[in-house]
Amino acid sequence: MNTSIISEKAKIGKNVTIGHFCIIEDDVEIGDNTTIEHYCLLKKGVIIGTNNVIKSNVELRENTIIGNNCYIDSKVCSSGNCKVGDNVTLRYETILARGVEVGENSYLCPRVMTNNLNNSQNQIGGAKIGRNCFIGTHSVLQYGITLGDNVTVGSMAFVNKDVADGLTVVGIPAKSR
Repeated sequence: MNTSIISEKAKIGKNVTIGHFCIIEDDVEIGDNTTIEHYCLLKKGVIIGTNNVIKSNVELRENTIIGNNCYIDSKVCSSGNCKVGDNVTLRYETILARGVEVGENSYLCPRVMTNNLNNSQNQIGGAKIGRNCFIGTHSVLQYGITLGDNVTVGSMAFVNKDVADGLTVVGIPAKSR
């Protein structure tokens, strides 16, 4: 007996597994060969590609798009209007603020945090993370920044400025190494 609530307006692909106590709202699309574990919330307009693994206690808010072949670990949250490319790993307790974009083949370690509000609480937009990036554990990506392709962010870094392709940044505030 499945205890999940799945909208009749949701589109579920072939070979999809949905665990217990999930809520899947209207206009959600889940691609083929995807596994969604327990206690997940997929809000209206979420699109999930094919061959994905979504662990337990994941919350994806309105209009979040997840590419193909992604691994979304437990307790990952998106605030909505986020785009995650193909072959991306989001490790546990990562927070994607509204409007964050993550490029293909990127890896976000546990507890990476993004935000989209400035000091006056105006929505500026979430960080744009390029392709093939590695973001270390407990890093914070400030609103409105852009990380180029092949960027490495050291653990516990606070990134408050754009980072060009291929650079490694560390520290608070993050600086090129």
